[in-house]
Amino acid sequence: MSHKHPKQHEEDFELMAGEAADQETTESQDMIDEVITLRKENESLKTTIDNMQETVATADDKVLRAHAEMENIRRRAQKDVENAHKFALEKFANALLPVLDSMEKATEVSAESEEAKAMSEGVILTMKMLVDTLEKFGVTQLDPEGEVFDPNKHEAMAMSPNPEMDDNMVMNVFQKGYELNNRVIRPARVLVVKN
Repeated sequence: MSHKHPKQHEEDFELMAGEAADQETTESQDMIDEVITLRKENESLKTTIDNMQETVATADDKVLRAHAEMENIRRRAQKDVENAHKFALEKFANALLPVLDSMEKATEVSAESEEAKAMSEGVILTMKMLVDTLEKFGVTQLDPEGEVFDPNKHEAMAMSPNPEMDDNMVMNVFQKGYELNNRVIRPARVLVVKN
């Protein structure tokens, strides 16, 4: 058995206590370092989550805008198709209007002989058939004599005083106008009252 001096024992004890304290300090420092590292990682994760939430919000906004734009395009395309169906006859109707004008002029010519009267009646019937057929396809006549002048539907060719009528009334129609499905394809050419 070894016998150590009590002072020696005390020094050994202090040495062991010092080593234990050093080890405890090292472990405490390691724990502090780990806590700091975890806090940094936590902050980094929070930042990443915030960024991802912002990205999701931006993506949601883009999806909503794209959906709205697609809906607008669909509506515009549908309206274009409807208008194409509605106004497909516009060129054809415009091509027929001079024929109607000529027929109207033919009926205005005074018929001196029975033969001319019979021809005039035939032209009137043919003209009525043509107007009725055009109406079936949405083409309507504008014959505004006696109505208030409407610059959206009438074209004033001249103005004339007439004490029997109010201002801005259509006194005479030089040429009838036409609409296709409520859209003017040719305005009525008229004489307007200006007192």
